[in-house]
Amino acid sequence: MDLCVRNVRESDAEGIVAILNPIIEAGEYTVLDTPATVEFEREYIAGFPPRGIFCVAEDQAEGRLVGFQSLEPYATYTRGFDHIGVLGTYVDLACRSCGVGTMLARCTFGKARRHGYEKITTYMRADNLDSLAFHIKLGFRIVGTAYRQVKIGHTYVDEVTLEKFL
Repeated sequence: MDLCVRNVRESDAEGIVAILNPIIEAGEYTVLDTPATVEFEREYIAGFPPRGIFCVAEDQAEGRLVGFQSLEPYATYTRGFDHIGVLGTYVDLACRSCGVGTMLARCTFGKARRHGYEKITTYMRADNLDSLAFHIKLGFRIVGTAYRQVKIGHTYVDEVTLEKFL
């Protein structure tokens, strides 16, 4: 796979939805439970926080997105959290374990340092063991578990909180 990691563009909304919706529909990787729309994603990109970092991974040979990663400020109601960002990572189900997430993280972490972030936190389903292993490999550590944090249908799922210092 010939990957290029770059900043997101509003025109990437359709590619992001093509990655995100199969993950949501699988019902086992994310806490998201409602399919995304291109219009919503386009608005989300347009309104992304100025200190935020939003990268996409594009397979240049196929000309399609295969992953994306966003880092947003932890909170904006106080400057006391300005050094912390919240990370979200999504990789096309067919492209997992192909290095997409690692390339995205390399780009995002470098930009995060330049934007003044010192710590990254992320949250994930406790039963998403592949994602948990991926993040630990990147240097994250588990700092807590929120039990029965998510209710999808009639099923409760625990959520794990992880952090990484840059």
